[in-house]
Amino acid sequence: MLAIAMYFLAGRYHATPWGRHVNEAAPEWPPSPWRLLRSLVATWKLRVPGLPEDLVRQLLMKLAGPPQFHLPRASLGHSRHYMPWFKKGPDDRTMVFDGFVVVSPDEPVVWIWDQVKLTDDERVALSTLLEHLAYFGRAESWCRAELLDSLADPTPNAYPATQAAAPGGELQLVRVLCADPKTAFDPISTPGTSARRSRRQSTQLSHSLDPPWNLCVDTPTLHNEGWSDPPGSKWIDYLCPADCFRPLPAKRRRPTRQLQIQVARYVLDGTVLPPVTETLTFAERVRQRLMGIYGKLTAIDGQPGRSRTFSGKDADGNPLQGHQHAYYLPTDEDGDGRIDHLTVVAEAGFTHDEVRALDRLRELYTSDREDTIRLVLIALGKLEDFCFGPLASSTHWVSATPFIVTRHPKKNGRKRDPLALLLDRASFVEQVLREELDRLCSRKGWAWGAAQLSVQRVEDPPGVFVLKPQLWRPEATGPRLRPLQFRRFRLHKPEDDGGRRPAGSFLIEFPEAIKGPVVLGHSAHFGMGLFLPILRKASRQGAP
Repeated sequence: MLAIAMYFLAGRYHATPWGRHVNEAAPEWPPSPWRLLRSLVATWKLRVPGLPEDLVRQLLMKLAGPPQFHLPRASLGHSRHYMPWFKKGPDDRTMVFDGFVVVSPDEPVVWIWDQVKLTDDERVALSTLLEHLAYFGRAESWCRAELLDSLADPTPNAYPATQAAAPGGELQLVRVLCADPKTAFDPISTPGTSARRSRRQSTQLSHSLDPPWNLCVDTPTLHNEGWSDPPGSKWIDYLCPADCFRPLPAKRRRPTRQLQIQVARYVLDGTVLPPVTETLTFAERVRQRLMGIYGKLTAIDGQPGRSRTFSGKDADGNPLQGHQHAYYLPTDEDGDGRIDHLTVVAEAGFTHDEVRALDRLRELYTSDREDTIRLVLIALGKLEDFCFGPLASSTHWVSATPFIVTRHPKKNGRKRDPLALLLDRASFVEQVLREELDRLCSRKGWAWGAAQLSVQRVEDPPGVFVLKPQLWRPEATGPRLRPLQFRRFRLHKPEDDGGRRPAGSFLIEFPEAIKGPVVLGHSAHFGMGLFLPILRKASRQGAP
């Protein structure tokens, strides 16, 4: 016994039966054995030309007999599209039907020859040909075929009508084009009812084919030469299940748990990248763009959808609490003074539609709309999947953007600030940072508080805060910047007073290595107050 399993990887089998027009959308089911032999010959000549002709001919002659089939569950489908016709002009189009059989990619069509036995050389040759068979039928019918060692489970449900009927349901008669073992491998012959071709022309055609078998003549040649059926073939009636194309009721699938996406990483590309001093403005534009994309993707009756994660607000427009919504973190990770990466982080994770919006974030315009900044999505995943940039782990973290205080000095009341803080602006900024660190430690559940952390001001000269990219990337070439050089006002929030609030830069040392992002203070969700890890040079190699 010999059996071949053929899987259609795209779940579709595209093939037009011989003698039918493609616009009839008629299915070829079961697949034609004549087509299988021709496919094996084409695979032999194009992909495995080293196989001996005598071995291939001996193998194909054994496969020329009509096989039985085990047909999987299937249904019919078709697509319609317009092709250029040029009959009435350059803009003329004609509708074309593309019919196909829909099958499961996991359920094969099994070809069975119960009386065929192959030699070891023939089995090796057939296995090699099947391994290199990329499609069956039209080119879009991708397939994977393999030789079965045994036929344990599938039983034939389609077979020649001359064979005894197996028990089963109602059957129908289907004409299938098969090979005629007596003439399929003969030299090219001339059709008896056509005088289109002389004996000399027939000889020339034979010499043009290698090997010169009836099996090898291409379809256009057969039509031009007036053949009603391919030479070397014959029609055989098959009995198939009458309900082979009956749609099966859809099974209700249990919802599968999807991978939670918490991080989206982008690389920026453009003629002129935005300077790091525009971090807040760039992050705000990213947020606005993502909210617009999400709104269009989830619009209902013309009403755009609203994302809590992207907007940071609930359905009533109230700000969310707990910092679980998205952080937009533009970063200058090569230290040249210009933003080259964007990280969008949400600890609560993104929904499916929000991930679709992140995938469609492709470009942003500059403020004057003259230049376009392209964003290339390079990674999606969970927080623990990332170990570089603002998401690395370290004990030492240094300011990459100014930390802006979250409150004003308290001059009155029971909780008024000490006079020393009221008189020393830098000390006040440091005190507010320690308060924010206390909240961060509490929110993360860490065993230590701000009192156990080392907080140092980054000043040069003393008393003047400065941000130095060389602290977190020694080879950085970007300039040292003061907090006042950063844009700290929100463009789309006129009441924002971030530009009037005190700001500073600091170096924080934790008792143990912690994982980023570490971003604190006013406008933290827009990249302000971002701290980057101080890492050894070797540990940064290979980070995108």
